[in-house]
Amino acid sequence: MPPNPNQTFPLPNYNRLCFLKNIIKNPNIIVGDYTYYDDFENVENFEKNVKYHFDFIGDKLIIGKFCMIASNVTFIMNGANHLTDAISTYPFAIFGQGWEHAMDNKTYPHKGDTIIGNDVWIGYKATIMPGVNIGHGAIIAANATVVKEVAPYSIVGGNPAHEIKKRFPEETIAKLLELAWWNWDLEKITRNVPYLTGNQLNNLIL
Repeated sequence: MPPNPNQTFPLPNYNRLCFLKNIIKNPNIIVGDYTYYDDFENVENFEKNVKYHFDFIGDKLIIGKFCMIASNVTFIMNGANHLTDAISTYPFAIFGQGWEHAMDNKTYPHKGDTIIGNDVWIGYKATIMPGVNIGHGAIIAANATVVKEVAPYSIVGGNPAHEIKKRFPEETIAKLLELAWWNWDLEKITRNVPYLTGNQLNNLIL
């Protein structure tokens, strides 16, 4: 029998790795089946590491299925944004007392939802900035700071993160995106796990 995606801790006697969707309390964080989070201390740290995620802004963190998220990964959300095209970036209005109208007829930058595709591996201490879209099958290196879109099946690293290489040739990437194996039923995925862990597309049982 394959693992139950509704089980919080899928590894016996180990509570530092969880199927993430089962511990999320914030309705603006949406996580797919089998995505796991591994934390050196406590898996409850995940939501603490989603920073500046204020309800009144309404932005969402959307994470696909079968993702792997390492300890101390940080997601910076839109609540961290300040004015960038004004004389000052200082948030005068939040302090009131004569400054409460500083933002009348103005808005803070909003870069939209942060979207992580399926089968994405995010390494230790990576930081994902607001509104970033990470494509299916991408790998984010440890300590990377991701400030812009990451193409599917690419490996990125550094600060700011840049593409190091593609995981596969473009033709193979196109086929993988078309297959979208993460959307197969569980029985089909289970039949194919020996081949999903290999690199020969022709071996997959379709």
